[in-house]
Amino acid sequence: MRKPYTEMDLITFQRKFGTEKACQKRLFSMKWPEGYRCPRCGCTTNYNVESRGLYQCTVCKHQASLTAGTVMHKTRTPLVKWFWAIYLLSTDKRGHSALALSRKLDIGIKCAWTMQHKIRAAMGARDAEYQLAGLIQVDDAFFNGGAGKGGDKRGRGTSKIPVLVMAATRNDAITFAKMEILERVDAGHIQNVIDRHVRPKQSIKSDGLPVFNVVRDMGHTHYPEVVYPKRGTPNYDALKWVNILVSNAKAFILGTYHGVMKKHLQRYLDEFCYRFNRRAWADQGFDRLLLACANAETVTYAELRQ
Repeated sequence: MRKPYTEMDLITFQRKFGTEKACQKRLFSMKWPEGYRCPRCGCTTNYNVESRGLYQCTVCKHQASLTAGTVMHKTRTPLVKWFWAIYLLSTDKRGHSALALSRKLDIGIKCAWTMQHKIRAAMGARDAEYQLAGLIQVDDAFFNGGAGKGGDKRGRGTSKIPVLVMAATRNDAITFAKMEILERVDAGHIQNVIDRHVRPKQSIKSDGLPVFNVVRDMGHTHYPEVVYPKRGTPNYDALKWVNILVSNAKAFILGTYHGVMKKHLQRYLDEFCYRFNRRAWADQGFDRLLLACANAETVTYAELRQ
């Protein structure tokens, strides 16, 4: 049985996608896996307008770009460099700063920064298709969001951004992780996030914070456990996987990017979770991420700067 994704190492990638034509061919197969289909009328026949890089439907004459409907829409950067960016971001768990990517690909730092965020948007969109199931550990954590001082305690420091961390587990092993920024750590916002990311009637384990009681009202089985008792030793193992995720995500953001702004934090969390969720298929990383980028709407530089 043919694998849905191709496994490849660096040498294989370089050999397969060293030319613009090879990249175009691969993107075409990702975008139209069963052959060209007109986005307007559904016709399956076309001819190429090579001078403009377009595919024109033979029936309704609609012209479609290869990059339309992908994160690369209207790009002026060669696909070869896009493919390299996707490969680097999918295979290195440490990530790449915009400066490092700009040097490796010989592009401007503004271009590299924008490409990264477009790819992260595709990562987030891909993971949004999945809902968590099983025994799910849930807790809130606080991440730094730009300049400001403050410790890791709840609510301390104006630069602290609350994030709901969710880890689905099976047989005491984590299967899938999600993180989402909260406007406030209250029952309403927690309910909204869990409703979108967790399947109905699951088992949810949280700490003893009263706001998490809302999961019981949602129809889930709730297992609250006090992590920080008034007396005695904290029970860090109660939410072991959440704690590991938070620690690793903070090390990733601080080590590679040296902190991020609040308005961009969600995409960095999406990048971390995307790679973490596919850690068992690291050799398929490029193919999986290319497919995500081929099926995700783009985000513009102007939107990123708002």
